[in-house]
Amino acid sequence: MIAKQKNAKMGFTLLELLIVVLIITILGGVVGVQLAGRPHEARVAAARAQLEIFRTALQMYRMDQGQYPTMRQGLPALVRPSEIEPRPRRFPEGGYLERAEVPLDPWGNPYVYLVPGTQGEPFEVISYGRNGQPGGTGEDADLSTSDL
Repeated sequence: MIAKQKNAKMGFTLLELLIVVLIITILGGVVGVQLAGRPHEARVAAARAQLEIFRTALQMYRMDQGQYPTMRQGLPALVRPSEIEPRPRRFPEGGYLERAEVPLDPWGNPYVYLVPGTQGEPFEVISYGRNGQPGGTGEDADLSTSDL
């Protein structure tokens, strides 16, 4: 049988992306339970899960808006329509994240959003670890969407 021609653009449907986010959330919960006795490792696992959620949300934003949020718009553009140009054409009710506010990293510091990323990628979301400063090792080590 001849394969069907693909007239539509290749990409993920919203349902597929939501399923991925759900799976990541469930896996993050399972890992969190297993690491409850090791708080540093649990925080690192939670930060990595959140970075993956940011990456998925940013990709969904790009599919809807045709581009990633600018650095000036930042991660808040995922939870409410930005007032900074370029304004989103259509914004889903409830935004692109489950929460009404951008979450802090597991150490209570804000995530950093860069456009472009430090390694030439279209964007990068970073947690600077416990100390909230770039660089460091152990609990102070940086975690990034570039490392996932």
